[in-house]
Amino acid sequence: MRKYKAYCFDLDGTVYKGLKPVPEAKEFIDYLQQQGIEPFFVTNNAKMTSIQVQSKLHKIGIEAKSDHIMTSAIATARYVSEHFDHKNVKVLGDDGLRQALSEVGMKIVDHNPDVLVQGMNTEITYQMLADACYAIENGAAFVATNGDLKFPTEYGFAPGNGAMAELIHNVTDIAPIYIGKPAPYMLEIIQQQFHLQKEEMLMIGDNYDTDILAGIHYGIDTLHVNTGVTRTKEVLAKDRPPTYAIDSLREWIE
Repeated sequence: MRKYKAYCFDLDGTVYKGLKPVPEAKEFIDYLQQQGIEPFFVTNNAKMTSIQVQSKLHKIGIEAKSDHIMTSAIATARYVSEHFDHKNVKVLGDDGLRQALSEVGMKIVDHNPDVLVQGMNTEITYQMLADACYAIENGAAFVATNGDLKFPTEYGFAPGNGAMAELIHNVTDIAPIYIGKPAPYMLEIIQQQFHLQKEEMLMIGDNYDTDILAGIHYGIDTLHVNTGVTRTKEVLAKDRPPTYAIDSLREWIE
């Protein structure tokens, strides 16, 4: 197993499940930091700001640099600002997405948007979903932070952002532009911002269809851990398997 400059960790199912850390991941992150390597955290979860993610990691004993946290909200905001500059945006999401869009200068509106940007919101209502559909039916472009159909919690699997995005898709017949993993935008931003070479980067995750495919699509090495969505047996049977597949990150230390 090679050494890398940029270890890019997925969060849900890889580093923690709900409010509980994955012990082996915490041990491995501690191991990296003892060697002077600061990990990156790359999450499809657009609900929280980078500071809120940093706080959650702190509560489970992991110290992270805020500029090493890349959320799908941050990547989505950059995409929207580049492709829909000076357009009005309606947000179906939470604080992380709203803040990211505001920080890149997008105007957020409630009515007559040019773009409907959808991210995870655990307090979503029927009316909010209906209003999103109406906006798209009236011509708004449809951008979604990620297509995760489910995500692991300490209780089991819960509906993910993609489940709601596909509901809107089914009603409007308009497919969203997905920004988060398996799209490589977040990894691309990290590489450019920190002047990395692709061979210096490793994507670590539990979900083959998002984490591992994001790394494969971007052309970097990948490491699958058997702690969340996809089982190792399934991963090894894929046409494009990860570079490494291990049961837990404790194996990498050993």
